Amino acid sequence: KRKDTRMRAALTIQKQVAIALWKLATPDSYRSVTNQFGVGKSTVGVAVMQVANAIIDLLLSKVVTLGNVQVIIDGFAAMGFPNCGGAIDGTHIPILGPDHQGSQYINRKGYFSMVLQ
Repeated sequence: KRKDTRMRAALTIQKQVAIALWKLATPDSYRSVTNQFGVGKSTVGVAVMQVANAIIDLLLSKVVTLGNVQVIIDGFAAMGFPNCGGAIDGTHIPILGPDHQGSQYINRKGYFSMVLQ
């Protein structure tokens, strides 16, 4: 944990998480993120790494693993899906309709959404 100095106050956990999420969720450059949050480029890099490491430390043990891949492949093959090691599902995330090409974002239920897999 960083500490306050005479030159600057340490970033709060909330701001570090916000910086990391912004950087990871957008295609913005480090320079753009520094302008967005009023911090230096190296601070953005440090925040992203610290948040990523915290996520690994706290959540890695909760990650679901595949298990025995050959057993899974054999199970799919038995159901008529040879050479398949898994399946991906998706869900529609509601969004605000864009100003242009909005019809491309309307799902079968009639609302604006994007598919998340």
